[in-house]
Amino acid sequence: MIVELGHFALILALMVALVQATLPLWGAQRGDARLMALAGPAAGLQLMLVAAAFAALTWAFVVSDFSLAVVVSNSHTAKPMLYKVSGVWGNHEGSLLLWVLILAIYGAAVAVFGGNLPVRLKARVLSVQGMIGVAFLAFLLLTSNPFWRLELAPLDGQDLNPLLQDPGLAFHPPFLYLGYVGLSMAFSFAVAALIEGRIDAAWGRWVRPWTLAAWIFLTIGIALGSWWAYYELGWGGFWFWDPVENASFMPWLLAAALLHSAIVVEKRESLKAWTILLAIMAFGFSLIGTFIVRSGVITSVHAFANDPERGVFILMILGFFTGGALVLFALRAGVMEARGVFALVSRESAIVANNILLSVACFVVFIGTIWPLVGQMLLGRDLSVGEPFFNAAFTPFMVALALILPPGAMLAWKRGDLRRGLRALVPVMVLAAALMALGFAMQTGRTALGPLGLGIGAWVLFGAVADLWARTGREGFANRFGRLARLPRADWGKVTAHGGLGITIFAVAAMMAWKVEDIRVVQVGETFPLGRYDVRLDEVREVEGPNYLSTMGQMTVTRNGAVVAVLSPEKRVYPVAAMPTTEAAIDYGFWRDIYLVLGDKQKSGGWAVRSYIEPFANWLWGGCLLMALGGLLSLSDRRYRVAAGVRRLPAGVPAE
Repeated sequence: MIVELGHFALILALMVALVQATLPLWGAQRGDARLMALAGPAAGLQLMLVAAAFAALTWAFVVSDFSLAVVVSNSHTAKPMLYKVSGVWGNHEGSLLLWVLILAIYGAAVAVFGGNLPVRLKARVLSVQGMIGVAFLAFLLLTSNPFWRLELAPLDGQDLNPLLQDPGLAFHPPFLYLGYVGLSMAFSFAVAALIEGRIDAAWGRWVRPWTLAAWIFLTIGIALGSWWAYYELGWGGFWFWDPVENASFMPWLLAAALLHSAIVVEKRESLKAWTILLAIMAFGFSLIGTFIVRSGVITSVHAFANDPERGVFILMILGFFTGGALVLFALRAGVMEARGVFALVSRESAIVANNILLSVACFVVFIGTIWPLVGQMLLGRDLSVGEPFFNAAFTPFMVALALILPPGAMLAWKRGDLRRGLRALVPVMVLAAALMALGFAMQTGRTALGPLGLGIGAWVLFGAVADLWARTGREGFANRFGRLARLPRADWGKVTAHGGLGITIFAVAAMMAWKVEDIRVVQVGETFPLGRYDVRLDEVREVEGPNYLSTMGQMTVTRNGAVVAVLSPEKRVYPVAAMPTTEAAIDYGFWRDIYLVLGDKQKSGGWAVRSYIEPFANWLWGGCLLMALGGLLSLSDRRYRVAAGVRRLPAGVPAE
């Protein structure tokens, strides 16, 4: 009964989305306040209906209702409860329902928190959100219905993919979807502004919080996915340039560009066309990511392998929304005339350079991701694009971005003085150069990547600190220090996010340049060296888990005879899914991680063991969290919540 109610709620949600997509938009065009007033209640009702459907599907997983095909394919009675719940979105159908739920949450959030929006703009924004809801609810019901019943229910299920039975993967998809889907808000604001023919500073102020929220969630989601790949796959890496990884990274790059570009619209009423285009393309790349994950045309370790027919449906959605928005963009070119002019040396120009570098970097990742597909379609050959291409093609743009970030942030609006900005950064240059020299001095016979990463990371981090300090004026030290606490949260958010980027840049370079790796066959009781440490394989035993069988090793790590850690790497086999997994054992530390992986037993009686020292690994995750924290600090700034100074139109005044 609960399952049928969930299915019925999903059908009703589609009908409500149709109302939300059409009547408020028509009302905004005619100036009919009653039709426009339908937008908010429709968005709230759609959320309640989709939430009811999601709750019904969750209930089916929790109670192991094997009359549902999706539960049979992705659950089992012996599975721990956490993974029964996460199994709801550990598959195509359930994750798509989560996608629609988050879309409805954003629409309802605009209805509740958009009280400062002009009535017509709000109605149009919610109508565009409703259109997206119609498209994905139709896709869900017509091709991917999670409530599809089986004629004969089996006694038990086929279990969830063992790689997904992990706490990191339980929380990674919801955060990622909050970012993916959150970019639909920037898209809806862009399309609504194009329909209305009004793009000004007020629009820039309204679109920034929604874009910032999506970027924060996307940052956390990408970091969680990278962390999961690091400790779960047993390969000692944190980023593989996998197509699904790239699918989330490309919208992140464009969202970062959009955030900076919207600042120029708000402050100077310039870059209007570029900002609208970024809003359209950021959501467009979210849809491209959805296609990559769900079409089955590109192979990935964590993609949903599905039939290409579903991919065609997603391409139709992509073509309709992105193509339609671009046509509207071309038709409305006249309303996007920039008012503010600026010199070549100015903060606006620095943001333009920032946008170009981020956009080109996104394009490079896109080309590398789809090139194997292009090779198959046009050349009939199986091509592979791996890490060397991405590192060589992507890295220069990020290095250039890091170099211009500190001076660009300190330039004045409209017309800046580059020499003055660089003078303020002289101590930062000296410190970055000193740290780079220290890195060269401490390493022996290694690549220059580590010291260069240290210098560039320090340049970005301490450049952000110098920018914050410059905002306190030129009075005495005590007065300037006291003024720091009174600076707006957005300023603190900017320095925190930029500082997090600097730390992340350094951590990536350090892990690539200074990693220690050892692969060998080890007998039980044997000790082998790993950098400054010694590792002993004490024993290997068989252990039974709740729904898996494990071959677990015990390994003691010592340094100068003192025990540093006792670690237990595993090889698990999930009998129901008939799939093995590798569980790395990691001793986390501030300066380094000791990373041990137990392989297969060899004919000699020994065990294959892979071991790594991962330098500054936790700095990578810490830098990502700092970027997200910086976004949260900026989002908490009162100026984001109260659109002070915006040109709000009275309810009955036309916006055209």
